[in-house]
Amino acid sequence: MMISCEKAATICNKAQYREATFFEILKLKFHVLICKTCAKFSKQNTAFTSLCEKANLRSLSEQDKLKMKQELNKGH
Repeated sequence: MMISCEKAATICNKAQYREATFFEILKLKFHVLICKTCAKFSKQNTAFTSLCEKANLRSLSEQDKLKMKQELNKGH
């Protein structure tokens, strides 16, 4: 049941975007009980997510990303 810190960070990031499964979140919670470094990372990640939501930050749409790539390629 014990996972590595690397796996815990991956699950933590997935949880931030609500992509982690229930079982993954359980493994993360168990890991965080034992590993203080990951507990701190998880707490900071949660705070960061909360701040982004409060600031109403959104990522670019796929269409906007494509347009940006095309504009950048024009310069080369």
